[in-house]
Amino acid sequence: MKGKPKLNLGLTAFDELFMDEEERASSKLPKLYDIPLSLIDDFPTHPFKVRMDEDMDQLVESIKEYGLITPVILRTKEPGRYEMISGHRRKIACIHAGLTTITAEIRELTQDEAIILMVDSNLQRTTVLPSEKAFSYKMRLEALKRQGKRTDLTSNPLGGKLTETAGIIGKNANDSATQVRRYIRLTELLPELLEFVDEGKMALRPAVELSYLTQEEQESVLDQICSFECMPSHAQTIRMRKLSQRGELDDRTVIKIMKEEKPNQADRIRIPYNEIRQYIPRSVSYEKTADYIKTALKFYQEHHSKNQS
Repeated sequence: MKGKPKLNLGLTAFDELFMDEEERASSKLPKLYDIPLSLIDDFPTHPFKVRMDEDMDQLVESIKEYGLITPVILRTKEPGRYEMISGHRRKIACIHAGLTTITAEIRELTQDEAIILMVDSNLQRTTVLPSEKAFSYKMRLEALKRQGKRTDLTSNPLGGKLTETAGIIGKNANDSATQVRRYIRLTELLPELLEFVDEGKMALRPAVELSYLTQEEQESVLDQICSFECMPSHAQTIRMRKLSQRGELDDRTVIKIMKEEKPNQADRIRIPYNEIRQYIPRSVSYEKTADYIKTALKFYQEHHSKNQS
C-alpha cells in the first residue's frame, strides 16, 4: 500500500533552524562532483557536432588557465558509469586540456527528460547547424509525444497555428511552429543533400520540398546538382514534389527541370564557413552570417574611400 503524500506547508526544515543565511543558501545549491572522464559516455544519437575550431581552441586555453567554469550535467547509467546530458564540448575541451576529471552535477532523469534537457541546453550554442536543429527538434518532439504532449506539427510545412508543443520546441532557438516543422522535415533528406543545407549552398525551403521525394528521386536530384554544379530553385523543387506525388518524376524529368535557367545560376563566390568563422563575432548566428559579411564589406568600402580621398 502506497504511503500518504507528504504535505508541504512551506515551513522551515528542522535542520535549517540551526543554519545561518549563507549555509541555508549553500544547502540549496546543486551538489558538484569530480567525475573521471573515462567513466562518462556520450549521449546516444547526440545530434550536435563537436567542432574542433577556434572556439574550441579558446575553450581549451580557458580551461587550462582558469579551470572549468560551468559544470557539465550527467545522469547515472549502469553502476559506476555516467551519461553526458549537457557538456559534450566541455568534455572534449577538458581532454585536450590534459584533465582526467570533470566537475559535474548529477541528476536523476528519465530517458525523455534527458533528451529534453540535452536538446534545450545545446540549442544555446552560438552556432547551431540546420541538421543539428532538425534532429534535435525531432528527438524532442518524440520525447514530448511519449509524455503525452500535443505533437500535431509534422504536417503542412508552410504554416498553421502555433501549437503549445511547437512553442515549447522552438522557443529556445527563437523558431516558430512553422520553422520547427520545416527543420524536422530535413531529417528525411539524404545526408549529402542535408550537408548542402549546413554549408549554406541550399536554402531551407527548397530542401524541405526535396524531403518529400523518395530516396531514389533524391539521388537523381543529387546527381544532377553535381552534374550542373547548381542548386534547384524553390519553384523547381515545388514542381518536383508535385510530380513525385503524381508518380511522374524520373531521371529525365529531373534533368529537364535542372537545365532550366534560373536566378541562382548567376556567378557566386563560395567561401567555406570554417575559413571565415574566426572573423565573425560569436553573437552573429549562422543564418545571419551573410548579412554580417555584406555590412562589413560596405563599412570597409566606405572607410577605404575616405582614406583614399
